[in-house]
Amino acid sequence: MSKLPSSNSRPAHPEDAPSCETHLVHLEQVRQVQPEVLPVDQAQQMAEFFTALSDPSRLRIMSALANRELCVCDLAAAVKVSESAVSHQLRILRSQRLVNYRREGRNVYYSLADRHIISLYHEISQHLKEATD
Repeated sequence: MSKLPSSNSRPAHPEDAPSCETHLVHLEQVRQVQPEVLPVDQAQQMAEFFTALSDPSRLRIMSALANRELCVCDLAAAVKVSESAVSHQLRILRSQRLVNYRREGRNVYYSLADRHIISLYHEISQHLKEATD
């Protein structure tokens, strides 16, 4: 174990996250967890993925697609925004591979990309429902 000086000498505020009172690094635990820490490039990719999920409009579109594929005009009607706004949000969702699309005649149909994204959406939705119950 190695004792490191505190980088924060000011008193803790009630709104601060709880932290150790004794600043003692447990080197063996640090060594064990280091291989599991994301490399910077993967962390950046994951941050961009979650940024795509951080917009309420995009989440509403995903909720509409959670159980069925829909064309852009149906999505716009379902979430009550313009087709142009839906198309813009879909472009962002596509860039992070959250949705897939297919053309049928003049219409473009969207769906959630795969079972991982569907599962992620449902798990987060369920988590939030349980937190409010």
